[in-house]
Amino acid sequence: MKLVRAIIKPDQLASVQRALEQNGFSGMTVRDIGGREEDKGPYTGTVTGSRSLDLEPWIQIELVVDYYKVDLLASTIAEACQTGSIWEGRILVVPVERAIRVRVSKRQEKEVDEEERHVVYAVY
Repeated sequence: MKLVRAIIKPDQLASVQRALEQNGFSGMTVRDIGGREEDKGPYTGTVTGSRSLDLEPWIQIELVVDYYKVDLLASTIAEACQTGSIWEGRILVVPVERAIRVRVSKRQEKEVDEEERHVVYAVY
């Protein structure tokens, strides 16, 4: 199993959700987060009592899927986000050792291969 974490702009959420549902992905976790793009350079603001990092609003979407669905999921999210502008988001894929459904305590385990690597899909 893999955890797919997408960080997208807030105005892209509706189109991403629609695209995911059309491709059979329904269960997801959605969070409001703040972040700063790497290519903006070092922080140069003034500190006056409290530190402001000039964070921009972003949305984080997480889904846990079987490994063979990762490419479809990543391409679905990427295609739904692409507008042609710079830094439209990022998609991270990481191994999941175990998932437990709390309601029924049902385990979903698959052995994690030690050779697996973290995969990063950047949406540009």
